[in-house]
Amino acid sequence: MAPAVEIEVDGRTVRVSNPDKPYFAELGVVKRQVVEYFLAVGPGILGALRDRPTTLERWPGGVFDGAKLSTRADHTGDAFYQKRIPKGAPDYVQTARITFPSGRPADEVCPTELAVVAWAANLGTLTFHPWPVSRGDVDHPDQLRVDLDPQPGTDFADAVAVAYETRAFLRSIGMDAFPKTSGGRGVHLYIPIEPRWTFVEARRALIALAREMERRLPDRVTVSWWKEERGSRIFVDYNQMARDRTIASAYSIRPTPRALVSAPVTWDELAEVHPEDFTIFTMPARFTEVGDLHAGVATTAYSLDTLLAMVARDERDHDLGDLPYPPEYPKMAGEPKRVQPSKARD
Repeated sequence: MAPAVEIEVDGRTVRVSNPDKPYFAELGVVKRQVVEYFLAVGPGILGALRDRPTTLERWPGGVFDGAKLSTRADHTGDAFYQKRIPKGAPDYVQTARITFPSGRPADEVCPTELAVVAWAANLGTLTFHPWPVSRGDVDHPDQLRVDLDPQPGTDFADAVAVAYETRAFLRSIGMDAFPKTSGGRGVHLYIPIEPRWTFVEARRALIALAREMERRLPDRVTVSWWKEERGSRIFVDYNQMARDRTIASAYSIRPTPRALVSAPVTWDELAEVHPEDFTIFTMPARFTEVGDLHAGVATTAYSLDTLLAMVARDERDHDLGDLPYPPEYPKMAGEPKRVQPSKARD
């Protein structure tokens, strides 16, 4: 086992234990290289995380064939989500107090400087999951996040096509979005919003947007929560805007065989790229060339008024109310029954 090394990060000394530990063994990537990757894209990853309560997706044993992530139902996985600050964290690691849907509070890591990212990477964090809020107001989202999730029979190109159609509609109502690859087959759109609305309102606004896209592209888009009803369409995962649901941040590493990363892209290049283009090997040079393409997320803010007016219209004219929450959530006001359609018929 190689001795620990110390890395200077903006005036902080970050200790990297066992720096030669394999993190992506088949690629020859070790822990120190993962830390160095995050430092190479430092302004970008910090821009995505700064002052946001952040769940750490930790792979302390690295990524290997057969490795799996622990879930609520199965805690025997090789990786896990860290939703509370780990014991023994350095004093420069700050926190934000958040409340889970159950009502239980937690003090979650809230990155304020790049050393926090390097420290988390030393703990095996590959993917950072920031909440769409700032620690100054953890109950009012300042981002609407659109997760375009390909279903069986669809792929990244299908998600891209829906992303362009979504942007066209957003621009027609005076809004816009910042795209990125998910690090998998999907596309994420970030819509910066004024922090004036609750999670419930932001989620309903996203449902209204998703339903509009489903009406415009019925053969290509679905808002069906139940997989048996989605078909070969792009699912707009509206529950990503429910409290305590997050998506991988820009510049996060995904636990994939090629160590893909979630990459901000321009609208002009979205149709020309592929998720495989962006890895821990290629992203540092790209970042040096193009900088942080999501920097504008922090300097823009749109109103949700139009989307919330669409919520009211859907309820009034189409008798369309709320949609199901994830199964671990308490029953929410106005929510329909959480019963899988085939089981309800039985």
